[in-house]
Amino acid sequence: MSATERDAFLESTLADQIKAERAMHDGDVVPRLSTWSHDDPVTVFGAGVPLSKGWPAVRAVFDKVASSFAACEDYDFELIASGADGDLAYTVGIERYRATTTSGDRVNNTLRVTHVYRREADGWKIVHRHGDHMATDVSAHAG
Repeated sequence: MSATERDAFLESTLADQIKAERAMHDGDVVPRLSTWSHDDPVTVFGAGVPLSKGWPAVRAVFDKVASSFAACEDYDFELIASGADGDLAYTVGIERYRATTTSGDRVNNTLRVTHVYRREADGWKIVHRHGDHMATDVSAHAG
C-alpha cells in the first residue's frame, strides 16, 4: 500500500461519508445509500442494531436508524487509521454526535467504527460497518 493510494482513497470517500453520517442523524438516509455498495456481500455490526447481511437487510437497518432521528446538532469523525490496496480499503475512527430523536430525546454518542470498502465501477463503496459504544473510561486502555 502506498501513501498515495491511501490518500487518493480518502480524498474520494471521506468527505461524502461524513456528510452522509451527519444526514443520517438528521433523519435523511439518502446520502448514506450512495456511499454503500448495493451488491452482496454487505454487512453491518451496528451499535444497537442486530447483525445485518445482504443489501435488503442492511438497507432496512439504515431506514430504521434514519427514521429514529430528527436533528443532528453536531457530528465529528476522528480518523485513527486507514489503508487502501488494490480493490479493498478500510478506515478506523471515532464518531461523535449529538442529535435529537423523533421522540424528542437527546442522544450524545461516541462510537468506535470500522468501515471496509470495495472499489466498484462507480468508485469506492462501503461493504461493512462495525460500530460499538466506547467505554466511558478509556484511560485503562490507553497505551
